[in-house]
Amino acid sequence: MTVIPPTSLIDEEEGDTRSVTRKLSRAEQRALAVKGSLSSPWASGLAIIIAILWTVPTFGLFVTSFRPRSEIRTSGWWTLPWNWEVTLENYQQALFGSSTSLSTYFVNSIVITLPAVIIPITLALLAAYAFAWVDFKGRGILFVAIFALQVVPIQITLIPLLSQYVAWGLAGSFWVVWLSHSIFALPLAIYLLHNFMKEIPSSLIEAARMDGAGHVKIFFQVLLPLLTPAIASFAIFQFLWVWNDLLVALVFVGGTPDVAPLTVRVAELSGTRGTAWQLLSAGAFVALAVPLVVFLALQRFFVRGLLAGSVKG
Repeated sequence: MTVIPPTSLIDEEEGDTRSVTRKLSRAEQRALAVKGSLSSPWASGLAIIIAILWTVPTFGLFVTSFRPRSEIRTSGWWTLPWNWEVTLENYQQALFGSSTSLSTYFVNSIVITLPAVIIPITLALLAAYAFAWVDFKGRGILFVAIFALQVVPIQITLIPLLSQYVAWGLAGSFWVVWLSHSIFALPLAIYLLHNFMKEIPSSLIEAARMDGAGHVKIFFQVLLPLLTPAIASFAIFQFLWVWNDLLVALVFVGGTPDVAPLTVRVAELSGTRGTAWQLLSAGAFVALAVPLVVFLALQRFFVRGLLAGSVKG
């Protein structure tokens, strides 16, 4: 009976480990390396510190929004533990006051944000499918041109767009904000959704075509269910961008109460001399609450959409 020395067993195990490591693709090796670096104690500690530093201003804004005007002007929010005086008057005046009435602008923000999210996603899905799975002349050049539009600053497009809206008679309506946000979001949306579509195995598309499915059936029954994480992640991005936007709203709708979003009114709450800080803090936290709730509610879709297609098996 031959006894195998322990050292030879170790060598064989190490050899098997090296062979398995060699079989891993480069993408999988990079993913394992990133996972190891992000799960280290130093990375976890740094993430906790960044999270605390990022949360402190938000917590300070929350505390300030409940403090009386006299206390805000004389002491900081960190004095609340030994100077406990809170009030709901700031929110009542900000939301329903005759001079502020944030409730109207809150509804305007919802009316602006939802179509400004749905329109670009719908158009981008159709365009991404065409670029990914429909063979037509000039497809590569057109896709590169759309990708290059991402580097164009939106500031240089505001005046030409505003002039065109005035010529069309759309100035001062919701359409100008919907169209503007859709135009600005389309290049990135097409690029991201196209990349996710290209990660889907072509065998699925070929199998559907062999079964007699056309482009419409392939798009709705094969690809669309697989693209849910990607659509959700971009929808969150677009929702947060449109909800927090101030520049586009100021340029195209200004201070029109019937159309202006919440951000425009919050920017005006401090007053010309900065005397309404208590209203500004309450209004700012009202504007912050909605995107915070949306992100926390859809966080799992957001993370899944960011990781989808990052590593191919």
